[in-house]
Amino acid sequence: MATIRPFRALRPLKDLVLKVQAPPYDVISSEEARKMAEDNPYSFLHITKPEIDLPEGIDLYDEKVYLKAKENLEKFIKDGVLRKDVKPMLYLYVQEMEGRVQHGIVGVFSCEEYEKGIIKKHENTRIEKEIDRTKHIDYTNAQNGPVFLTYKSREDLKEIVNEIKSSKAPEYDFTVDNVRHTFYLIDDNSTIQRIVKIFGEIPYLYIADGHHRSAAAVRVWKERKEKNPNHTGEEPYNFFLAVAFPHDELYIMDYNRVVKDLNGLSKDEFLKKVGEVFEIEEKGTKGNPYKPEKRHTFGMYLDGKWYKLTAKQHIIDENDPVKSLDVAILQDNLLDPILGIKNPRKDKRIEFVGGIRGLNILEEKADKSGGVAFSMYPTSIEELMRVADAGLVMPPKSTWFEPKLRSGLFVHMLDE
Repeated sequence: MATIRPFRALRPLKDLVLKVQAPPYDVISSEEARKMAEDNPYSFLHITKPEIDLPEGIDLYDEKVYLKAKENLEKFIKDGVLRKDVKPMLYLYVQEMEGRVQHGIVGVFSCEEYEKGIIKKHENTRIEKEIDRTKHIDYTNAQNGPVFLTYKSREDLKEIVNEIKSSKAPEYDFTVDNVRHTFYLIDDNSTIQRIVKIFGEIPYLYIADGHHRSAAAVRVWKERKEKNPNHTGEEPYNFFLAVAFPHDELYIMDYNRVVKDLNGLSKDEFLKKVGEVFEIEEKGTKGNPYKPEKRHTFGMYLDGKWYKLTAKQHIIDENDPVKSLDVAILQDNLLDPILGIKNPRKDKRIEFVGGIRGLNILEEKADKSGGVAFSMYPTSIEELMRVADAGLVMPPKSTWFEPKLRSGLFVHMLDE
């Protein structure tokens, strides 16, 4: 069963929260972060993307980057930009985007339960990114970015959430990039204990986003546990920072693909090969993108035209949690055998485009390279859970969750 713990969050003063809050470190480039924070000394990007305060072109894994993160966090604390709560609490983080609302409980969660599989993952991590996040935690002595968890929805937790929203004024309430972010303190012990008890009845939690952050927190836990002769299991490093949302409130967007060429094939040769595994139907021309309407259908943009691809029955295996995913069907039957994309995680010929950017950009990118683009039907949260429950992993870039959690609203210090 799952464990959630209250903690003393390090967080911004109310009147500075808009200046401090920032997008997650992994959704913007160093160049974008530098521009975003250049006139804002309070931006949390100075901590999550500290290379912006160092000479351009520095190796992102250089020790100077981690030392700058440590220096900047310490300065934020010294200057009173961030302050630690006086008592351990849980927090409610509400996000509203285009009329959809999701309610997350902020707390710290057990590294040991991650290791035991109570907190389930669905993606492999890249070792260099895992080590990078581990160093960032170690040097700053803090978990600066929350993991995005989900659980099978429970009415009793929803009742508590509604009680909090109706009885408390929000600590923070701001809108950025068309998303409203509202943040409440859960500071009374009785409510905290009710939430802790309910989580103790939840058999599994699932990582929706933040696999590298959680894996890095577990690395730090193992290293510090081994070095600490007086380890008790209660030290802050035993837990990682996360926000847990009910599964039925989450929104997964399409995660689309662009391949830069046709792998040496002519257009006619390519279409012939695609037609062996997919039904092909013309759907329109440039400027009228085709968005798939159900599972096992795909949009394809090629040479100024949009096509609807429908997977033929013989390539669909609904009994396999991974092979039945649309991202796997496309990879296994088209991207690999026809376009030669053997390893989509490393192949420079393929680019992944989050659905938040729309479909017109697929046309632009395919036209520029002379390649082909594919619009996807979004992976569902139920499919994600099915893969995780089977102990399997999804192909790369299977899910794009929106809205993203903002950074800088709460930090878990490891020196409590």
